[in-house]
Amino acid sequence: MAYSFLPEGSYTNRRKFPTQYSSLPILENATANWFPNCSEADGDFKRLKKTTSVGELVESNASSNGSLVRVNSTSSLSRLQFRDHIWTYSQRYLAAKAVEEAAAAINGSEDGEKEEQGNEDGMKLVQLLISCAEAVACRDKSHASFLLSELRANALVFGSSFQRVASCFVQGLADRLALVQPLGTVGYVVPKLNIVEIGSERKDDALRLVYEICPHIQFGHFVSNSSIMEAFEGESSVHVVDLGMTLGLPHGYQWRSLIHSLVKRAGPLPRLRITGVGPCVEKLQAIGNELETFAQSQGLNFEFSVVESNLDNLKPEDIKVVPGEVLVVNSILQLHCVVKESRGALNSVLQIIHEHSPKVLVLVEQDSSHNGPFFLGRFMEALYYYSAIFDSLDAMLPKYDTKRAKMEQLYFAEEIKNIVSCEGSARIERHERVDQWRRRMSRAGFQPAPLKMLTQVKQWLNNINATEGYTIVEEKGCLVLGWKSKPIVAASCWKC
Repeated sequence: MAYSFLPEGSYTNRRKFPTQYSSLPILENATANWFPNCSEADGDFKRLKKTTSVGELVESNASSNGSLVRVNSTSSLSRLQFRDHIWTYSQRYLAAKAVEEAAAAINGSEDGEKEEQGNEDGMKLVQLLISCAEAVACRDKSHASFLLSELRANALVFGSSFQRVASCFVQGLADRLALVQPLGTVGYVVPKLNIVEIGSERKDDALRLVYEICPHIQFGHFVSNSSIMEAFEGESSVHVVDLGMTLGLPHGYQWRSLIHSLVKRAGPLPRLRITGVGPCVEKLQAIGNELETFAQSQGLNFEFSVVESNLDNLKPEDIKVVPGEVLVVNSILQLHCVVKESRGALNSVLQIIHEHSPKVLVLVEQDSSHNGPFFLGRFMEALYYYSAIFDSLDAMLPKYDTKRAKMEQLYFAEEIKNIVSCEGSARIERHERVDQWRRRMSRAGFQPAPLKMLTQVKQWLNNINATEGYTIVEEKGCLVLGWKSKPIVAASCWKC
């Protein structure tokens, strides 16, 4: 059974919670209005052979009409202690479990013991993870080290989806524990870490697999290219500024698709100019050379240039606009990297873009709150988010598939470790929800340009034969790709 059920608090049983920090108050009657009315049944309950996951039962209480499930952030707890949220979701889990057991008893399932054991193992792992995160947050090195040793024995890289995602969080917790000072000291130091760097080729290979197997990046490319095609209407020359060139994804897949669409379109061929922004000039230029060759074979007037700069150091003069051309800005999983505590870097980038008055800015970002000020809140948000992703990988690939292991350990695990173990400028995976991006973009002077292509995107998802479970919904003018109603990636469009 895949444990992708984690909301932002953990489903822990307070009485079994293996931690020293049990003196915080309990949220009384947390689920008084949540428990469904169930008829009593005598005898031991057995589980259904195939049942809805606990998370889906919990979420079904809060979601209807196919909308994505969003849970309140634990990043800013004003009235409730963090443990109160854990206790609340613990009660929700127990209630959902009762529903499952009652349904199983009615249907006469015969393999309840195996299913129950799997649930118990998953719950134990959840409890250990939350306990360890609390110990690390409290800088209790001895207790955290003890819990990490237990976690390493249970969080298996080739286990269930939740065991695998837990193994990534264990790595992050271990790295963070090495950074914290002992009790009685103040602050958070960043000593030199003995961390083996993953080779560039292995990272590129993992990114390529994520692109080919998961629809996350392809979804962003499809929405972006569709918006750019609309920007081409009535224009003879369009200049696209690509921030980060989709993490340096080889071969320029997005722009090959755009070139192909432009060539197929009726009417005279326009002129396309692309400027790639990023610190790796050689990699971006290699992509540009491939695109120039491909465009030439298609008979398209094409030009490519590189701005050697990360987004933090981008200057207005780096973006050169030629009179008569329309400017479009493309950002795929990039702008969250410049969301710092001071917000100065992001504001600077958005101001530079706004000064050039692009016809459209396409923004695609992970739709989750991993930038809260408190470590425990970020930890729970990330656990909820990446559990859904690993659950989707579980549905797409066999258990011992090396492709899945590469994606999980060389791509998603790196994001998880950055969220969990890093602070300050070292923490670059600062994902935020689409509502927060709306506020940021509005403050920077941008106006929303609603995406009216839900039908087309759903058709695209069907055409690529995406695994059943992926969903696409329109939300306040944005399009959100989700897994079983849990938001994963959001695309939005903006104009000056």
